This record gives sequence, structure tokens and C-alpha cells, in this order.
Amino acid sequence: MTGYVLRRLLQAIPLLIIVSVVIFVLLQSAGDPLAIMGGRVPPRPDDRERLRRQLGLDQPMLTQYLYWLIGNDWTLVDRDGDGTADTPGVRRGVLRGDFGQSIVTNQPAIDIVLSRIPNTLILSVSSQMVIIVAGLGLGLLSALRQYSRLDNALTTLTFIGFSMPIFLIAVGFMYIFAVKFREWGLPYFPTSGMFDPREGPTVAQVAWHLILPMMSIAIISVARYSRYIRSTMLETINSDYIRTARAKGLSERGILYHHAFKNAALPIVTLIGLDLPGLLAGAVVTESIFAWPGMGLLFLEHLSRLDYAVLMAILLMITVAVIVFQLLTDLTYTWLDPRIRYA
Repeated sequence: MTGYVLRRLLQAIPLLIIVSVVIFVLLQSAGDPLAIMGGRVPPRPDDRERLRRQLGLDQPMLTQYLYWLIGNDWTLVDRDGDGTADTPGVRRGVLRGDFGQSIVTNQPAIDIVLSRIPNTLILSVSSQMVIIVAGLGLGLLSALRQYSRLDNALTTLTFIGFSMPIFLIAVGFMYIFAVKFREWGLPYFPTSGMFDPREGPTVAQVAWHLILPMMSIAIISVARYSRYIRSTMLETINSDYIRTARAKGLSERGILYHHAFKNAALPIVTLIGLDLPGLLAGAVVTESIFAWPGMGLLFLEHLSRLDYAVLMAILLMITVAVIVFQLLTDLTYTWLDPRIRYA
């Protein structure tokens, strides 16, 4: 098992390099970040050229990538004698933990990203807990009551939930639970931010602001999880080994948990392993609608300004998270199914 884990980690190194190259090329091809600096008053041509030299944007794309990856040892040099440094500043490179400076805030990109990760984890972890509990519960209930009125009702509701786009669900929740509840004199939910500035970031305030975005994210995924677990449970409980277990006189609860559920959970583990990296990425649409200051909103803010350093830091973190969680998913398979072994 140890050899398998080490081999997977070694295989991840060239994968990370390839992904970083693709992302870097795509971002570099998206446009000129200096063209949108200054808002409505763009920088003058000579100022733009000076900034381009200082940021290293006048270098070939390969050279820029190598500076980003392994850093450079240049000192600041005034090449044209105008009293300003023209060459890019000394930076250590991503391999030594330096993701560069944000051209928007002039702060280290990694510090900006790390400051938003806790906010995204609050939203995403709570949403994922609701998704897993509700999805598994509804899926099991629907499978054990196959073709009953309850099963038909749950099937209808899950198809409706799965078919609705996330922005429609979010706006609908805002209209019902914020606008209409306030008109009806009921306790209404806030629609933006993490807390009321007058109250401060207390636990109660964060939890109260969390409900609407959390439920907006959960609706679609609960429908998806419940359909998967219903399908796999129906296939499992009709298997020969389940009928054999019943013939031996084992309890129904023991059969469902020790025999049926573990095998039926394998596809759900795959879904969870694919969804968990999204915890780090953030829910882009939901965070932008509810102004939740997480990674998703941060990505949109800096994408509109073509802030390469911050965007690369976010996307590379997501890539690392995908690799790590896929490895953990594969290892979880060995616990759920003893037939699976990694040499």
C-alpha cells in the first residue's frame, strides 16, 4: 500500500507541471491585464510599457512561466535611465512557495487566497454534510420503499431539484425566504455577506447568513446523491448474496448495513471524491449571488482583472486538491470492498 501511495504521488508531479502549463498559457492568452488597469482612466502608453517591463510581461511566454515556476535572481535594474527599475523583481518561484504578487492589491497572491479559504470551507463543508446525510437518507428510503407513493413522490421532487439551475434556486430562495418573509412579518434570512457589520462575525450571525447559500448548493446535489444511492441499493439488495444472507436468518438491519450498504456506497464514494475538491474551489455562482467572500467570489473578482498570480494560485490549489482526494477515494475503496487491493 505504501508503494502504491508513493507511486501515485510521484505520478502527480508531471501531471501538476502539465496542468500548470495549460492553465498558464490559457490565462496568458485571455488578454492584457494592463489594458484594464486604472478603471475608466487607462494608463498612458509610456506608463503601460514601464509596468510591462517591471512585471516581466514583455518577456516570452516560456520565460514568464519559468520565472513563475522556479523564480529568478535578477536585481532591479534601470535599463533606460528614467530613474525606475525596469526588470522584474527577485522572486523565489512557486517551487519555493512564492506565487507572485497580485497586480490588483500588490499583496502576495498566496496570502490573498489563504485569507478566503476559511470562508469557503464554512460554506462548502456545511453544504457537503447536508448533501451526504440528506442524499443517503432519501436514497435509502426510496430504495427500501420501491414504487410506493413515497418513492414516487421523492423521485418527482429529486428530478425537479436536479433540473433547476443553481442561480434560479438561489434567486427563488432569496425571493421567498428574504423578501416575502419580510413582507409577511416573519423572521427573514439575509441575502448577502457573512454577517451583519453592526453585530460582527459571531457564530450566530455566520450561521444565520449561511442558511440560504448552503441550501441553494445542497438542493441539486441531494437530488443527485439520492438517485445514485437508490439505483445502487436496488441493484445490491436484489443480488444473490443478499438473498443468501436472508436465508441464513440474519437480521434485516445487519444485512442492509454490513452487506448491502457498503457495496452500494462505492459509487457514492466516487461522487464525494469528485465533489470534495470543490470545497477548495468554492461555489462560484452561489458565492457571487449571495456575496459570500469565499474562493469562488475571489476567482471572479480577479478573473475580471486578469490577475494571473491569484488565478494561478487558486487553480493550482484546486488541481492539488483533486489529486489528493482522488488518492483518498481509491484508498477508501479498499475499506469498503475487501476484494480491492493495491499492490
